[in-house]
Amino acid sequence: MGNLLFILLGLTLLILGGNWLLKAAVALSLRLAIPKIVIGMTVVSFATSAPELIVSIKAALDGFPDLALGNVVGSNIANLGMVLAITVLMGSIDVRRSFYTTDWPVMMLASLLFVGFIYFDGELQQYEGIILVVFLFLFLVFLLRFQKTAVVDEMPEDDELLALHKTVLFLGIGGTALWGGSELLIDGAVGMASSFGVSDRVIGVTVVSVGTSIPELAASVIAVLKKEKAISLGNLIGSNIFNLLAVLGITSIITPIRVVDQELLSNDIFWMLGISFLLLPLVFFPKGLRLGWRDGIILMFFYVLFVYLTLN
Repeated sequence: MGNLLFILLGLTLLILGGNWLLKAAVALSLRLAIPKIVIGMTVVSFATSAPELIVSIKAALDGFPDLALGNVVGSNIANLGMVLAITVLMGSIDVRRSFYTTDWPVMMLASLLFVGFIYFDGELQQYEGIILVVFLFLFLVFLLRFQKTAVVDEMPEDDELLALHKTVLFLGIGGTALWGGSELLIDGAVGMASSFGVSDRVIGVTVVSVGTSIPELAASVIAVLKKEKAISLGNLIGSNIFNLLAVLGITSIITPIRVVDQELLSNDIFWMLGISFLLLPLVFFPKGLRLGWRDGIILMFFYVLFVYLTLN
């Protein structure tokens, strides 16, 4: 019971911390007159992926590498299998052309690069982390130079110019909440894994990954309920790219990540590749460049199957 309480408290702090950090980041960008496109692709992406980043770094440093890896792999599966599924079940979304020209190919390339690095030696080393971060940097430069129109600000009401002391306060409490939340979440997750007799990897790809995907889910549901344009497929794919290249890249630069539970290599990474690849036919059939409720049911079916097989 105590472990579950730690996990719930940790997740609450991570969600609040990510939101406060996002508010501060947007306010800071407005104050410094940084172009919206730069903020959307850097600061906002970082803030919404901050829970994954903090949890993965903390888990790796504390000697729980499977939590760090399982968190990212599971989060990427949850973003498409759960978050996207719920979004399109609530209302169909039109897919932009950039899906097949940039977003999906880069996500698949990042996924294959990560799998190639970790599959053969079971370790993500520092130089491999540097390659992942450099790839992210090149991708961002490409987006900023050639695809400015592809980035749409879907939450304009967040663009609030706060007083400087409020911005500093949000930065401070946001960062503290992320740190405290990661401490509680990892303590609870490790405790739960040992009490149920399952590996850190299982807790990582199920409980922790769903928890760190909650900010994306909340943004999607809020957008649908407000009858605004639902979160785009491109934004979720962007989150997956950021998880692989920034979260795992930065974590492995700080400390190499070694796989403990081999199921991560023989099972989880192939689920991640499979559900990522599945998006391509779903987007084009039966109606081109559109995702509807049938696609949501298919994605949710595969996600539920993945969780079921992982827990059994």
